[in-house]
Amino acid sequence: MASRRHLDHDPPGTGTSPRPAHPARPWSRRIGRFAGSAALALLVLLIFSAGLNAALTQHERTSTAPYGQRVPVDGGSVNVVDDEADGPAVVLLSGLGTPAPALDFAPLGRELTGYRVVVVEGLGYGYADRAAPERTVQNISEEIHSALVAAGVEAPYVLGGHSLAGFYLLDYVNRYPGEVSAVVGIDTTVPAFAAERTTTTAENGRGIPWARLAADTGLLRWAVLVAPDLALPEDTAHTAQERDQLRRMTVWNFGNAAVADETHRIGDNARRLEGVQFPPDLPVLLLLARVTVDETPGWLPAHEEQMQQVRDHEIVVLHGGHYLHRTQSPEIAARTTAFLREHGVVPRDRTTLPATATTG
Repeated sequence: MASRRHLDHDPPGTGTSPRPAHPARPWSRRIGRFAGSAALALLVLLIFSAGLNAALTQHERTSTAPYGQRVPVDGGSVNVVDDEADGPAVVLLSGLGTPAPALDFAPLGRELTGYRVVVVEGLGYGYADRAAPERTVQNISEEIHSALVAAGVEAPYVLGGHSLAGFYLLDYVNRYPGEVSAVVGIDTTVPAFAAERTTTTAENGRGIPWARLAADTGLLRWAVLVAPDLALPEDTAHTAQERDQLRRMTVWNFGNAAVADETHRIGDNARRLEGVQFPPDLPVLLLLARVTVDETPGWLPAHEEQMQQVRDHEIVVLHGGHYLHRTQSPEIAARTTAFLREHGVVPRDRTTLPATATTG
């Protein structure tokens, strides 16, 4: 009996044999090789850029004399800049993400003659540590208080702040009653206003830290090198040295962990402060920016509502943008001095100093 052979293919003529696969097209292979080479080149370039950026940052930090006094707080060290002038103390707090608060406030500090101007650079800012505990209003207020005690700034003092510092002004005066003689807000953020318009929470901060990556890889440095105005204030009140240092410190501090966490907690902190009010007998001066008032519906009404329970308050709208203290320092200083005089916080009059005293 004839044996049958098992075939691995259909018999001829059945029409069911598998067709040979088409070979890959040459242009597809070229595109794939090009994309792979480009990705590898980009990775090498980013690694080189990150290394060069780290080296330049280290060189800049070691060759630039730091300003201020670093003082320990729970969770790290903050930087306190005190001009140690004669007169009542005015403590200034910066807005969100300001890379060098003491330099940012320098033009205003020069105008506040007769006052002792103190700038607190909190964790993540200026020459303070860039790592920090959770950026809750409670933690930030407690750090500010600890820093002022450590730096020897005795209460009562005037507490002033810009933008998001409005949260901390409000929390601070309620957390430490009696330690603040007056409040001066510069286009400050009202918690109730922010709570209605942001959904940010601490949970939002668990994604990719793009801002930090831009800084660490050196991309921000090269962008600032090509377009320095990206990191510089628009005003001309800062000195050339201050502007140069502001540019460098923007590269150093941009997108750090503390500021990123504070940004993501805006919504949480705003909601924690809902219903919290300034003490009725505490003098409060609010200086708002005309541009913000005109371009942000509800900005002025929110501040007016915030002041309803405050007996001694004043709201002034000044010409300029959100960073009023960069362009309107003389006007801010004049308004502040007049308001504080009305409420018994009188600047030291240098003309009455003894003849043997030096004014520097």
